[in-house]
This record gives sequence, C-alpha cells and structure tokens, in this order.
Amino acid sequence: MIDDALAAPMASWYLVLVSSTLLVFLGALMVLSSSSVYSSAVNQGNPWYIAQRQLFFLVVGLPFAAWLAFQKPPMLKLLSWVAFIGSLLLLLAIFVPGLGSDAGKGNLAWLVIGPLSLQPSEFAKLGLVMWAAAVASTKERVLDQPRELAPLVAGFAVVEVLVLAQKDLGTALVIGAIAFSILFVLGVPIRMLGVAVAVAGAAVLALVVTSPNRMRRVAAFVSGTVVDDPNASQQPLSAIYALASGGWWGLGLGYSRQKWGNLNDGAQNDFVFAVLGEEMGLMGTLSVLLLFGVLGYAGLRIAMRADSLFVRVLAAGTTSWLLFQALVNIGVAMKMLPVVGVPLPFISAGGSALMANLLAVGVLLACARQEPAARRRLARKAGEPRPKVTTVVDGGR
Repeated sequence: MIDDALAAPMASWYLVLVSSTLLVFLGALMVLSSSSVYSSAVNQGNPWYIAQRQLFFLVVGLPFAAWLAFQKPPMLKLLSWVAFIGSLLLLLAIFVPGLGSDAGKGNLAWLVIGPLSLQPSEFAKLGLVMWAAAVASTKERVLDQPRELAPLVAGFAVVEVLVLAQKDLGTALVIGAIAFSILFVLGVPIRMLGVAVAVAGAAVLALVVTSPNRMRRVAAFVSGTVVDDPNASQQPLSAIYALASGGWWGLGLGYSRQKWGNLNDGAQNDFVFAVLGEEMGLMGTLSVLLLFGVLGYAGLRIAMRADSLFVRVLAAGTTSWLLFQALVNIGVAMKMLPVVGVPLPFISAGGSALMANLLAVGVLLACARQEPAARRRLARKAGEPRPKVTTVVDGGR
C-alpha cells in the first residue's frame, strides 16, 4: 500500500504539504506555550504578545506560499532575481544608521521600519537558493568548466560577507551549507568541495577564537558543566534538564518548568525543541524528527525526479537549507553542538524565519508539480490537448 501511494503522480506534493502543515501547527502550539513567560515579563504582563506576532506573520505568509506553490519555472526564475536583489538591498539597509538593530542579542541582524522588524538574512537564504538555481540553469551546458561557477560563488560570498559583518555566525554557517549542497548537486568534484570546507572551517575557527562571547559558548559546550562565569549562558544545561524531565509523554502542554528559569528568551527560539521535549516528551520530539524526515525525503525525491536542472537545484537547495538548520538547532538543544543561534524551522518564534520557511514550502510544492508524472497528470486534469502523432506506413514496398 505504501509503494502504491508513493507511486502516485502527486505523492511528493502531498508529502511536502502534509509534513510542513503539521510542523507549522506544532510550531504555533509551541510558540504559544514556550513564549508565555518571557512575553509576560517583557511586554507589560501580556503573555500572548509573541504568539500574536507569530500568528500575524503566519496569516500574512500563507497566501504568498500558496501563490508560489502554483507557479511554473519561468515565473520562479523571474522571481529568483527579484528575491536575490531584494534580499541584498535589505541586508545593506541594516547598516544605514537608524534602521539596523541588534534586538538586544549582540547581532546587528534586524531591520526596523516603524513598528515592523525583519531579519533580512532569513529571506536571503531563499533568495540565494532561487537565484543559484536560475543561474545554474542558464549555464547548464558549460558547468563542467570551473570558471563558469564563479558567478555563483561570488553571489554566495557577497551574502556571507554581509551576514558576517552583522556578527551572525549561525546564519553564515547555514548559507555555507546551502552553497555546499548546491555545488554538490552541480557535480563539483569532491576534492574541490573538501578544500572549500577546509578553508571555511579555518575561517570559522578564526572567528570563534577572536570573539570572547563565542569562546564562552565553546567553553560551556566542552566542559559539560556549569561554567564559573557570570557572562556564560546556562541555557544548554537547562535544555538538557528540560528534555530529561519530559519522559515518554511529557509534562503536558504549557507545563514546562525550564521556561521559567535559565532558558530565558531561548525557550521560544534556540531551545524551543527542549521545551517541546519537556511538554510533549520523547514521543513529541520523535514526531518532530519524523516530520522533518518526511519533508527531507520528499524534497530530495523531487530533486532526483526533476527533468530540468533549475528544478533539481531549487528543490535540493531548499531541502538542504531546512534540514541542515533543523539538525543544527536540535543538536544545540541536545547539547551535541555549541550554541550558534539558528531557529528551528516552522517551530521557533520569529516572524521573518516563519515567512521565509513558508515561502520555501511554496517553492518546494511548485517543484513537486514539475515532476514528469505530476506534470502529465495536471495537464490531463486541465484538459490540455495531447500532442498529435503521425504514423508513416511503408505500404509493403
């Protein structure tokens, strides 16, 4: 039965739709629960402030995602340039005095326009993936020549420099992973990718060593105990306590204890997975992992079945972005990685991240409709005429 269901022409489309919908639903519940304490403390006693903002961005983002889901490659290619150039302008606008803000987190990563605040780097991830797919499709016949990849590498490098100038190392790592996945899909030799990873690793090490704040995070991760430093965050250990106290079925939605303590603002952001484990238990965390697994499987399936380079790169890049970011966030919450400050897609609080994730799902759904079998099914459903076939008979000669 499973094989028959997966063989259906629109199977990938439904896999993406169902898994992402459930993740968004879980995210809405967890933001409502995990943010209540912090929101009440910093917003004049209103425990629903952050959840209301999240709901606002969800309502705004859904129509755009739904519209994207039904677009064809020509429109997506056009939008790719709009998204890339627009995200670059937003990243540059952060450095305009009076527009950029660190939101109290030490990273100049937020753009404040009146009552609205956005994080342009979240939209830059989607813009980069779409733009890279469009550029690669125009150079498909010459991609075996390394110099033809120079525009792609330059585009990613520009965005990386702007993000690092904002002191956002976590987002820079995600963008680096996106670049690696796209270059891998384009057939860049492993040895060249290995050199690139080594250079990137050395750069990351240099950025960590030269930053006291990042060094404190690494020290806390390596020690595994409470660090005797008043400036060191105790959130990673609090996250472990949260996961440990959740048990099999959790304490119940809204009954987290650690969101009242050292998790602070991380309860709804970097460590929302820990609060989810505390309130929903092991079954809840495994459900999240399963949903991301289904989404990842569907995304890679779309990429492998694509008969155009544009769709293949677009699907693979989008899927790699969401999965890598999810793995990093969950790894941090489980104290398997140092704190790098990236949200859990669909589940962490943050309007910009949620909107970017919804748009990414819209793009994946659009790619799913371009699978050969799906495209034929949709064409028949729309009543498009089949191509005429002319048969030439020899006549017995």
